[in-house]
Amino acid sequence: MTDWNDKEQVIKAVSENGYELKNASEELKADREIVMAAVQTSGRALDYASKELRADREIVMTAVQGSGEALQLASKEFRTDRE
Repeated sequence: MTDWNDKEQVIKAVSENGYELKNASEELKADREIVMAAVQTSGRALDYASKELRADREIVMTAVQGSGEALQLASKEFRTDRE
C-alpha cells in the first residue's frame, strides 16, 4: 500500500500512472519532481498539481506534449501563449 505522504513511494506510483497524483498529499502535489514525473506519464495529471506548478512553463509544456487537453488545466497565462 502506498504512503501518499512519502516522496519516494509517490514518485514510484506517479511514474507508473500519472493520475495517482490525485492521491498524494497537498505538500507532494506541490513538489516539482513528483509533478514532473506524473505529467510525463499522463499530461492530464496536471489537474492534480498545485496552482503554482500549473503555472510552471516546463511542467505545462511537458503535460501538453503528452496530452493537448492538458492545456485546459494550465494557468490562464499559458492558455493564451502561442508557444
